[in-house]
Amino acid sequence: MSKIKIGQIGVCHEHASGKINTLRMMPEVFEIVGLVDDRGSTAAKFAGGDLKPYEGLKWVTEEELFNTPGLQAVTVETPNLDLVPTALRCMAQNLAIHMDKPGGEDLESFAQLRKGCAERKLPFQMGYMFRNNPAMQWCLKAVREGWLGDVFEIQGSMSHNYGGDIYQEYIGTFNGGIMFNLGCHLVDYVVAMLGRPEAVTPFLKSAPGHPDSRKNNGVTLIEYPHATVTLRACSLEANGISRRRLRVCGTKGSVELCPLERFDGEPEQMRLTLSEANAEYAPGTHIVDFGARRDRYEAQMLELVKIINGKMDNPYTYKHDTLVQEVVLAAAGYTEWKK
Repeated sequence: MSKIKIGQIGVCHEHASGKINTLRMMPEVFEIVGLVDDRGSTAAKFAGGDLKPYEGLKWVTEEELFNTPGLQAVTVETPNLDLVPTALRCMAQNLAIHMDKPGGEDLESFAQLRKGCAERKLPFQMGYMFRNNPAMQWCLKAVREGWLGDVFEIQGSMSHNYGGDIYQEYIGTFNGGIMFNLGCHLVDYVVAMLGRPEAVTPFLKSAPGHPDSRKNNGVTLIEYPHATVTLRACSLEANGISRRRLRVCGTKGSVELCPLERFDGEPEQMRLTLSEANAEYAPGTHIVDFGARRDRYEAQMLELVKIINGKMDNPYTYKHDTLVQEVVLAAAGYTEWKK
């Protein structure tokens, strides 16, 4: 099978260097034909200062990238508020798109993008990394198969303690703060599990010692008919990344995952507790081992290849992505939720 000719627009998204590293570690799958420098953007940015991950790649203008013979796909890794406008230009070129998260501050613009790609039958993949997290996807499957019974509670945390003062200033540029920037990952997961909520109520605060306008300490409550979801994120939690967690409770059992990810050579493990047996597990507590992962984005990029080559349908539809963006904006205080 021939390689996918792919380019990347942007080095200023927080996931940009990780995404290019993933593409570079799969030379048998991808041919990186060009990289567009977006450091001149006036949009708020936190990354982009370290160009070492991009050494040896061909720097091109966006026009040059679009005119590259055989170009099939683009990863859009610009600052958050440049993502949708950039992806719209890629859509106009009829390219497959991997666009990082979140989907901007305007639902109408995102919906235009997502609907346009669906109408043109263009592969479109959002950069929500938990969509290919083996433990979290296993939990999603367990819920769908009824192993946990009816879900009544979900707790999730996306806190961290990196970036210092520069990150705090950066996150303060978004009206939705850290819930917009990081809480969106968990919103995507919850919507995949439970669908459209009844109510979404954000509590967006600043951490102690920070100005009120800096929403770096947030909680969002998402309500379903018989379930409550509590999502948290703060950018000042000591050892926060290793303390990121997920807890899903149902009438027949629960799962707990902490940390959400690890790439230190140790296996990802989830605690499963069941009150009733199912096809694979007896009642009681089990440690479900998913082995060690070498890379955060590898499975996601390989999934994109399958979609481009027609080997699989996109598991996340236009309707799902648009609903997620609607909930993200409500969870981050941009809009009021409409049932």
